[in-house]
Amino acid sequence: MPPPENSVLPTGVGTEPQRFKTHTMILLQLIYSGIALGMIYAVIAFGYQLTFSTSGTLNFGQGEALMLGALVGLTLVGLGVNYWVMIPIVCIFGFAQGALVERVGVRPAIKTRSEFGWIMATIALGIIFKNVAENIWGRDDLRFPSPLPEAPIQVLGANVLPMELLVVFGALAMMLLVEIFNRKSIYGKAFVATSNDRDAAGLMGINTGMVITFSYALSSLTAAFAGVLVAPLTLTGATMGAVLGLKAFAVAIIGGLSSGMGVVVGGLILGIAETTTGFYLSTGYKDVPGLVLLLLVLTFKPAGLFGKTAIKKV
Repeated sequence: MPPPENSVLPTGVGTEPQRFKTHTMILLQLIYSGIALGMIYAVIAFGYQLTFSTSGTLNFGQGEALMLGALVGLTLVGLGVNYWVMIPIVCIFGFAQGALVERVGVRPAIKTRSEFGWIMATIALGIIFKNVAENIWGRDDLRFPSPLPEAPIQVLGANVLPMELLVVFGALAMMLLVEIFNRKSIYGKAFVATSNDRDAAGLMGINTGMVITFSYALSSLTAAFAGVLVAPLTLTGATMGAVLGLKAFAVAIIGGLSSGMGVVVGGLILGIAETTTGFYLSTGYKDVPGLVLLLLVLTFKPAGLFGKTAIKKV
């Protein structure tokens, strides 16, 4: 997200009311940027939730799915494809990439009941995707052209970029569409049934293996979508997904891996904490509040702020 100090801020700070107004507008601007950043974290964390709910596993290469989505989108835009036409193409690419990860890295580990195999496999695949990206697109960061005007607009007296608004509403729309799909379609109901009890779903004739593959495909689709949303606000490169994926994992833990609402709230908390800390203290400290919150949640509420503790008979 662009730092607030680079945006147009009011200059009149002569009187106390003017100073108060100025600081209020700066704070609002920080909150707007934090919300946009937090929604990117949330939509990536939402992908973690999708795979965990069906298989109890996570794709630790989720950040690389975001990175590949952004770079594939940049290539398509460079070839003259309209940004809005490019988005569904990138989503299809992300869907296929996620299915590949599940088939190659996760399914063998699930079949052998390996507790750590899927962790190493998804990390290894993430490294492979990063190396492939470096060989195709190079190691230099690239600029992704914005589909919207780059001049800030005023919302409640503070400046916000149109692309930041698109990020917020786009991320919410993606998560809402997935929830509607799960609740209304027969395939979505199979997804929900597998999430609730995989063994029982299998006994009822649901192909749980296919559902798990679908959850990974859907997870990478959401990450690739997040990639083309955030790319115009930052630089695009092979390393862009690592930090975003790691912070989104923290968001998933903070909010709760069993709660869609939790990842949204966790993303907003972390995003706003980062932007305000980076401005008022130092950019070197912007990661501290999120890490402190993560430690507190793990200590006092391990299931997450909105998660549910599961009790299993052994």
